[in-house]
Amino acid sequence: MAQVKFENVDKVFDNGVKAVSNMSLEVRDGEFLVLVGPSGCGKTTALRMVAGLEAISSGTVSIGDTVVNNLSSKDRDIAMVFQNYALYPHLSVADNIAFGLRLRKEPKEKINKQVEWAATMLDLVPYLNRRPKELSGGQRQRVAMGRAIVREPKVFLMDEPLSNLDAKLRVQMRAEIANLQKQLGTTTIYVTHDQVEAMTMGDRVAVMSMGVLQQVAEPQVLYDAPANIFVAGFIGTPPMNMFEATVEKDGDYLALTLAGARFPLAKDRDWRYPRLSQYAGRKIVVGIRAEDVHAAEAKPGWPSVVGRLGLMEALGSSQMGYLNIDATKVAVATQPKAPDDTTTNAKPAKGAPAPRPEDLHTEAASSFVTNLVAIFPPRLPLKLNTDVRITIDTANIHFFDADSGEALR
Repeated sequence: MAQVKFENVDKVFDNGVKAVSNMSLEVRDGEFLVLVGPSGCGKTTALRMVAGLEAISSGTVSIGDTVVNNLSSKDRDIAMVFQNYALYPHLSVADNIAFGLRLRKEPKEKINKQVEWAATMLDLVPYLNRRPKELSGGQRQRVAMGRAIVREPKVFLMDEPLSNLDAKLRVQMRAEIANLQKQLGTTTIYVTHDQVEAMTMGDRVAVMSMGVLQQVAEPQVLYDAPANIFVAGFIGTPPMNMFEATVEKDGDYLALTLAGARFPLAKDRDWRYPRLSQYAGRKIVVGIRAEDVHAAEAKPGWPSVVGRLGLMEALGSSQMGYLNIDATKVAVATQPKAPDDTTTNAKPAKGAPAPRPEDLHTEAASSFVTNLVAIFPPRLPLKLNTDVRITIDTANIHFFDADSGEALR
């Protein structure tokens, strides 16, 4: 086992696209780290640089104490699990699992022992003589995992290994992979675009956008204390509601003005968001989780605003309501710009990495059918296309600089 370290790593393709920009990240020995972000954010490119499948433009990648920039893939002591399983269709399950060991010319006795161990761990013993075409998607994925673990590498690299599975099997397999990694204790880098996978599997999660590492933290920290607007909007289901708002002085306290209503802020804002008082009278961006929006009747005496209910999703344990309030929604660009746009290579803002100001834009609420998502109790009587009075739990509001996108921490 070994740690993996990126130090100021860049990757620029021949067409000028900068896929990874100034990436510095340390994956601890034995850690399960998830790289997550939207398509095109650079996460798979970063993984492939560790594997030796992509050349590094600048910076260094180390596995243990060894800089691997110029080492071939076979000399890096890593094992990779691919999205499409990459099994040999003409070989049996046993032979697929043993393939890497045979390439290394391991003794037959050791190969048989390792295959039996992996098959037992992955519940593949009844299928050892079958071909891949005779297996389900989940079984094929376990065969790919078996082929990786028998080599006992220093590092596992997994590139969206569950994306081809149906929803139910995906849930089952992510639990199995997480448990397997805990048993083996092997350093693992796992790439996914699914933030639910990231939150449920990783010891830590590294969020990327447009080639830039945005934040690295434990899953709950990402949810409770996002470093910037991008992380706030990407982590969490449904995504965080974000609006333009203003903060005003209210005696010794601060108050938030949103959608024409004034929401007094608790004193503990001062230590969670120490910079907030500096923004009195200025435009900021506020982030509100759906679970922190309530029907006003459930919180009598709280300030409230009116929203027009445009869509409902009944989930059994709750109702997801999509409303339109009189506020300006803030959206975050997630797709890379054209190769000749030099802003693609801009450095993140000082402090917590943040999307660049040019990647942020606002859209008037009137251009949206709905602009706010709320989670309501399952039996609250609600009707579409009617006005609903709602309130906000200000104890959990998030605050961001309107220009840089950084959290006001």
